[in-house]
Amino acid sequence: MKFWLSLLFEPYDELVDHAQRAEELGFEGVFLPDHVVIVDGERTAHPDNYPLRADEPFTDPLIAFAAMASVTTRLRFLTYVLVVPLRDPFLLAKQVSSLALLSENRFVLGTGVGWLQEEFETVGRGWRDRGSRMDEMLDVMQDFWHDGYSERHGVHYDFPRSGMFPVPTDAIPVWTGGHSMQAARRAARFDGYMPMRPLDDNTRSEFALIDELRAEAGLDRPFERVVQWPGGDGSTVDELAERDGVGSIIAFGWPMYSDLSLNEKHKAAEAFASNIIHG
Repeated sequence: MKFWLSLLFEPYDELVDHAQRAEELGFEGVFLPDHVVIVDGERTAHPDNYPLRADEPFTDPLIAFAAMASVTTRLRFLTYVLVVPLRDPFLLAKQVSSLALLSENRFVLGTGVGWLQEEFETVGRGWRDRGSRMDEMLDVMQDFWHDGYSERHGVHYDFPRSGMFPVPTDAIPVWTGGHSMQAARRAARFDGYMPMRPLDDNTRSEFALIDELRAEAGLDRPFERVVQWPGGDGSTVDELAERDGVGSIIAFGWPMYSDLSLNEKHKAAEAFASNIIHG
């Protein structure tokens, strides 16, 4: 089982220290969330009723990961999740490929369509077509990553054959995050699924749909199942792996919004690693 340590809402000046410690403790990787801008006032409620604030610290994950990659050698980096349709495919393809190269292929692109309508309106991106736009964006991006060239005459993007170099030296894994059967359908095209909740019967139904769609499409490349832990049903790590085929766990080493010092957080991560990863 692979464990990914949450750096959700961690101060920007502690991220590098966390990455170094996570590598020392044997975590597979670390993850960061993503928002670009949050309206300060009335806005759409979070799907899990999380009381999101306008002043939440969302350090740009791609830039933060580049800094972390420079001081680690094995640790991997995951966006959980990057709101892809807030961006354009060209700049994002360039940023992700550069991060993949500079990190020596340690980056996993965790993707999502986004849930905060006001964020899309603020940056001038369409809300209702964000799903289809993300699908087309990922096609464009993967074209560039494959051999450095892409050409598209689609619904959202229309451009002639164009080059983007340097090309990643390995395929960049794309994992899909979400809460729905639609997210599961999208995930089946790519390399992993990250339901944004602990394992439950809905998650198992989504995993089953993914398996069905991948079998119909003849896809046999590795596919990662990712869940939050601990789950509400009391499943053990071994049960998640053996019964549900889970390969990666989203781990929260200490409570969010805690008053813990950096050293205390490191001790909490050490206890997690000792009891769970190596226990």
